[in-house]
Amino acid sequence: MKRTLLSLLVGTIPAVAFAQQQPTVEELWKIIQQQQEQINELKNQVNTAKVKVEEIDVKVEATADAIENSVVSAGASNSLAAWAEKTTLGGYTEHHFNDFEDSDNEIDAHRYVLYVAHQFSDTLRFFSEFELEHGVAADGEPGEVELEQAYVQWDFLENHSVQFGQFLIPVGIINETHEPDTFYGTERNRVESEVIPATWWETGVMFTGELSPGLTYNAAVHSGLEVPVEGGNAFRIRSGRQKSAEATAEDFAFTGRLKYTGIRGLELATTFQYQQEITQGLASDDASAFLTEAHIAYQSSGFGFKALWAEWDIDGDDFEDANADSLGGWYIEPSYKLTEKLGFFARYSEWDRGNRVNSDFEAYDYGINYWIHPQVVLKADYTDTVGEGDEADAFNLGVGWSF
Repeated sequence: MKRTLLSLLVGTIPAVAFAQQQPTVEELWKIIQQQQEQINELKNQVNTAKVKVEEIDVKVEATADAIENSVVSAGASNSLAAWAEKTTLGGYTEHHFNDFEDSDNEIDAHRYVLYVAHQFSDTLRFFSEFELEHGVAADGEPGEVELEQAYVQWDFLENHSVQFGQFLIPVGIINETHEPDTFYGTERNRVESEVIPATWWETGVMFTGELSPGLTYNAAVHSGLEVPVEGGNAFRIRSGRQKSAEATAEDFAFTGRLKYTGIRGLELATTFQYQQEITQGLASDDASAFLTEAHIAYQSSGFGFKALWAEWDIDGDDFEDANADSLGGWYIEPSYKLTEKLGFFARYSEWDRGNRVNSDFEAYDYGINYWIHPQVVLKADYTDTVGEGDEADAFNLGVGWSF
C-alpha cells in the first residue's frame, strides 16, 4: 500500500509540473504571432537580398555595356582623330569693286574656293579644289560651280611622284599659285589670263620630281583645248578651255616644264606644250599648236620683280586666214614693300587675242596692297588700257584672304 501511494505521489509530480508549464491558448497564439513575424522578417530579408542581387546584376550589366560602348566610342574617336589628322581643309575668297570709265560699275563675289586634301599613306595623297565663281550659279546667272583640281599623287621614288586626275597645268606664275594674298592687283594680269590662259586645268597623268637641288621638272600628257573657229570668241585661246566637263578628247596635249629655285627668292621657269589639234577637229584642217612660256620672279627684302613672256604658234589655214596663227603677250611688274603690311606695284602688259576687232592690247596697272594679316589683303589699283584696244579702264578695289 505504501509502495502504491509512493508510486502515485512520484508519478503525480511530473504531471503537476507539466500542467504548471503548459501554456495557455492565449500564450500559444502570441507565440504563433511572434513566429509569424519572424518568418515575415526572414522573407523580407530574403526578398531584399534578392532585389539587391538583381540590382547588382543590372549595375554589372550596365557597367559592361558602358565599357563596351566606351571601347567602341574610343575606337570611333581614334578613327575620327586619325582621319582628321590626315585631312587638310583650306580655301580662299575674293570680292571686287570695279569702277569702269566706259560702262556700269560692278561689285562681284568673284571667287569662293574650298580646298580639301587627304593623306592615305606616306607616299599617297589626294588634293582637290572646289570653286564657286560670281556668287550664284544657275540658269541666267553669271556664276559657275567648278571642280578645279581633283587628283591623287603617288611618290613612286624618292623625290619623284606621279599625279593621276585633274590638275593645274604647270605654266606661268599665277596658274598654280593664285590666292589673292600672293599677288598684286585686284584682277589677275591679262597676259596670263588671256594667253596662257589661267586658271587652266586638264585631266591626265603628270610626273614631277627633282633633278638636282633647286631644279625640278614636270612632264604631263592630258586633255587639250577646244578653241572655237566661229562666233564672237573665235580663235580666242581662253575660250578653248574645256575644264574636264565631258571634254572632247580626240586629240591630246603634252606639257613639259623646268623650274629653278636654287637661289633664295628666285624662280626661273620655262614651259613647252604641244597640242595635237587645238580645236579638237573644229578647224577645216590640222590645227596643231605649240606654246612656249618663260618667266622670272624675284623677291629680296622689300623689292620684288616679275616678268613673263608667252606665245602660241598655231598651224592650219583657218588660223592663218584669221591672222590668229601667232598669239602672245608679255609683262613686267616691279614692286616694293615699305613694311610687312604695305606694298606698291606697277605693271606694263601687252597681249593679243586673235581674230577680233581691236585684238592688240596694251595696259598700265599700278596700285597698292595692304595686308591686315599675312593671309588677308586689301587692294586698290588703277588699270589704264591704251592703244588699239582702249577699253576696260577702271579703278579697282578688292579684299581677299586664304586659309
